[in-house]
Amino acid sequence: MKNKIKPNLLEWTTGKVKGFVGKELINIDKGGVKLVKISPLSTYPDHVHPDKTEYAYIVEGNPEFVIDNQQYTSEPGDFFIFPTAKRHSITNKTEAECLLLIGAIKT
Repeated sequence: MKNKIKPNLLEWTTGKVKGFVGKELINIDKGGVKLVKISPLSTYPDHVHPDKTEYAYIVEGNPEFVIDNQQYTSEPGDFFIFPTAKRHSITNKTEAECLLLIGAIKT
């Protein structure tokens, strides 16, 4: 594993869902961290991770989250936790891109 990563030198890779691209910063057996860019008016649909807890730190933008049927608005600097086996989704309802740091820890 590298001790220093320069995200600006990494390529954006297309995610599983249209409108979501990422740069993988850490990928190890027990989890990982990605820089994720969300295009305007994009939604990552409701889903569950049965074996990991995810988290998101808002760098830029105002994405909305639904976590276990509760809706949350956000602003830069907010931190969200998506507990293991709890349904969650992410939506960018704005005309501006959002930038998030998203990670996961396997349980």
